[in-house]
Amino acid sequence: MAAPTVYRVRAHNAATQSENRIHDDEVAQRHGFRGGLVPGVTVYAYMTHPVVATFGRAWLERGTMTARFHQPFYDGDTVTVDVAAVEPNAVELTATNDGGTVCATGRAALPPATGPAGGPDPDDYPEAPLPDDPAAATPEALAPLDVLGSLEAGFHADRAHGFLGQLDDDLELYGRERVAHPGWLLRAANDILAANVRLGPWIHTASAVTNLGVVNDGDRVATRARVAALSTRKGHELVDLDVLLVANHDRPVTYIRHSAIYRLREPGAST
Repeated sequence: MAAPTVYRVRAHNAATQSENRIHDDEVAQRHGFRGGLVPGVTVYAYMTHPVVATFGRAWLERGTMTARFHQPFYDGDTVTVDVAAVEPNAVELTATNDGGTVCATGRAALPPATGPAGGPDPDDYPEAPLPDDPAAATPEALAPLDVLGSLEAGFHADRAHGFLGQLDDDLELYGRERVAHPGWLLRAANDILAANVRLGPWIHTASAVTNLGVVNDGDRVATRARVAALSTRKGHELVDLDVLLVANHDRPVTYIRHSAIYRLREPGAST
């Protein structure tokens, strides 16, 4: 396994106009941050670059990755992803900023190709309508939801250059094979939460991703999700989602355990 040992990229916050105002400088500063946070999905996407460079298309088809976001990156930071092989088909990832602070960690692996990839049964993740008037995100609003309203979007390879450009991802595989970037898929987990409840500033904290197949040019991808857990930590309200992405109604392509602080404690509140 010829794994790149270091990958560097300049962080770019392309979400400053997002409905999630934690990516806005002024709002983020009120919550004690230096400026608007680079989205966790973007950091995950940066971390996949050396993984895909190492394992290739096979990782997009059946690879796994966990990522946890400890500290934010800000626009203009240099993201240094250090890669360490820990097993013949597994690497550990550490993403640090210019000051050497560890901002994210992860582990990626390529399971052996022993047969069809296992994954959740799509029947356990039924499609459901989105709410006409989403309730404010509270434990009382999320607890009874169980099955979230689902989303659907098409992947068009000819339009992917904008997203890849935001990431400065120059791997030829995506253009050559006309398949979706894993960051594009993970973003759907953020989107489905925001489509089902009305959120204030919120923070993506971790994701565990199991790839079950590639998304090809022209595929329609449904995002289906269930609320897996709710918790409180240091005054923050957290949610874990189980998310299944299904291509063309019947082909699971990605399973995600997605974690977020969906309601931040009030600025200045004690923990």
